[in-house]
Amino acid sequence: MKYLIVVEKTETGFSAYSPDLLGCVATGATEEETEANMKEAIAFHVEGLKQEGFPIPQPSTKSAYIEVAA
Repeated sequence: MKYLIVVEKTETGFSAYSPDLLGCVATGATEEETEANMKEAIAFHVEGLKQEGFPIPQPSTKSAYIEVAA
């Protein structure tokens, strides 16, 4: 499955989350490290849901950029 993640700059590096997987987050010093950590976090999160017998959320979130005059 392919999940959308949101990566944000923080004071100490980067953080990421997936709107489709509540509570699944990761951090890192760089964007690349954060994305790699998030990939591991998603795999761990999904495995935990499976083990507990919970349904695996289907990816449903989409993203778009909207241009406005600033």
